[in-house]
Amino acid sequence: MPARTGKQYLEALDKAKNNVWIHGEKVDKVSEHPAFRNIVKSMVDLYDLQHKKPDRMLYTSPTTGDPVGLSFIEPRTKEDLARRREMVYEWARYSGGMMGRSPDYLNTSVMSFGTAASFFAQDNPMFGENVRKYYEYCRENDISLTHTLIHPQANRAKNQSNQRDPYLSARIVDKTSEGIIVRGCRLLATLGGVTDEIVVFPSTLNKATSEDDPYAFAFAIPNNTPGLKFICRESFDYGKNQWDHPMGARFDESDAIVVFEDVLVPWDRVFIAGNHDLCNRTYFETNAVIHMTHQVVAKNLAKTEFILGIVLSIIDAINISRFQHVKEKATEVMITLEIMKALLLQSEAGANIDQYGNMTPDFAPLNTARNWYPKVYQRLTEIIRILGSSGLMAIPTQADFEADDIGDLMHKYNQGAAIDGYERVQLYRLAWDVSMSAFATRQMLYEYYFFGDPVRMAGAYYDWHEKDKYKELVREFLDRANTKQTASKS
Repeated sequence: MPARTGKQYLEALDKAKNNVWIHGEKVDKVSEHPAFRNIVKSMVDLYDLQHKKPDRMLYTSPTTGDPVGLSFIEPRTKEDLARRREMVYEWARYSGGMMGRSPDYLNTSVMSFGTAASFFAQDNPMFGENVRKYYEYCRENDISLTHTLIHPQANRAKNQSNQRDPYLSARIVDKTSEGIIVRGCRLLATLGGVTDEIVVFPSTLNKATSEDDPYAFAFAIPNNTPGLKFICRESFDYGKNQWDHPMGARFDESDAIVVFEDVLVPWDRVFIAGNHDLCNRTYFETNAVIHMTHQVVAKNLAKTEFILGIVLSIIDAINISRFQHVKEKATEVMITLEIMKALLLQSEAGANIDQYGNMTPDFAPLNTARNWYPKVYQRLTEIIRILGSSGLMAIPTQADFEADDIGDLMHKYNQGAAIDGYERVQLYRLAWDVSMSAFATRQMLYEYYFFGDPVRMAGAYYDWHEKDKYKELVREFLDRANTKQTASKS
């Protein structure tokens, strides 16, 4: 099957009957449940968008000749990277960049793993073949993926093997002729209940030891696999209309605890099985982290553009552009946008072919962006709150405007400088849902920890960054000064 339509995605989701729980109840039909139906509709729209803009979002499969999703492409040239970035941008624009786990995020990941089959073959040649075939399967069937790589937050001072309950975190409990048996839990599967399959991979930052081998694995299975449960957090889609909750009523992706109750993972779906060393090296040695970050920065470019649009619209709505502090704050958003754009384009300009034949972006600018943006995003939403001020609290609902007794009052007393009351409140409800609501707060937390603990991220960045040549600049400068001083004395 080539690139899917929204209808095909929906039919597959309903047929799968994933084991999903929310608010203490098992979900009968995910696509119709109030907590999920709107994010499912947004996923339907994303898949349909591929077919509305095929020139920008699809490419020809190298194996079947069918049109498939461009986010799966094995980039061989810098032009391929630019095409993939434009495809990511199209999907991100649809949600204002608010869907952090749209399907393209993990599509770049499975591409990286699939083309780096030789890395996984180090443990077992079969695992290399498995991951290559899985990539092709996902590409040719346009599989939607969730993933999990975080252990439960129990006693953070101990590794998984030394927890009070050794089966708290998901671990291998047996290896049979059919596959591995996994028991325990993992966090934090975004879109877990509304996707086709789950990929379970090691952490990008936390390093494992030999004691952690039972917890060190990589595999992929369908979300309806027996024994697999998705227990979702409270929904931030409160069943309101899209006028009142323009973000929460469309793009609440849901996050789930994933429970494995002696789940059988067939051998042909296993990529690593009990090898902590390979797990520690997976993301960087396959270059998956680079391709995934390329997708994320492109998504965040669209997100920053959207926030800038909100800021500028607020400025126009109440005519505050003449104030210097307003211009300063809007300029902060503009500068953030240009820096993100520059880092993204620089990563493509400095791209090179890696050991697997992929044109791989320069990691330095991408690594800078992924360390910087999670922190600056908090400031972007703060700017919306500052400029919106008390207007973000005094925001009526659409029902207030439609009420016979007070509708005219709402139009009159909520007007802006150049727009009527209905338009101004609609804008402010969007600003509220991006900067203050439960949906917005989840976005801020999610961005902050997108790639992991920012402190650990900074430490990893420091360790990775080249240092000697910069210290050499200082040594050369001091040596030059010493040489001149010695010469003048002689």
